[in-house]
Amino acid sequence: MSTRPMLRRRRGAAVVEFAVVAPLIFLLLFGMIEFGRMLMVQQIMTNASREGARRAIIESSTVPEVTAVITDYLQTNSVSGAALTIEPTDLTTVGAGDPVTVMVSVQYDQVSWLPTSQRLSGVLIQGISTMRAERPE
Repeated sequence: MSTRPMLRRRRGAAVVEFAVVAPLIFLLLFGMIEFGRMLMVQQIMTNASREGARRAIIESSTVPEVTAVITDYLQTNSVSGAALTIEPTDLTTVGAGDPVTVMVSVQYDQVSWLPTSQRLSGVLIQGISTMRAERPE
């Protein structure tokens, strides 16, 4: 018995199987890439807030200096459109050991590498750091 007739009947099977499986493979691949990007941006937000808090707890620091440190860190890591919140808003009133909180947040839409779905369009990625002020008593 010859195997040639059998090969002719299965000629397009691999193409059909790939057409069925490829969308699922690409969906998983792009999902992993986007999830990795989201975790990376979360870490960037946390690090930016930490850098800002480190600057804010120093005795002679001002809000514009803290904002510049955070903005510079975010630009270095290719993140734009982030919102910054520094509490208290007047760093000159902070005493020794008082908490200073820095929050950095960005919408997921602004940092996504792929077009986002309706479910993820409102997701807020943020980093919050609180440190105690290093001021003389």
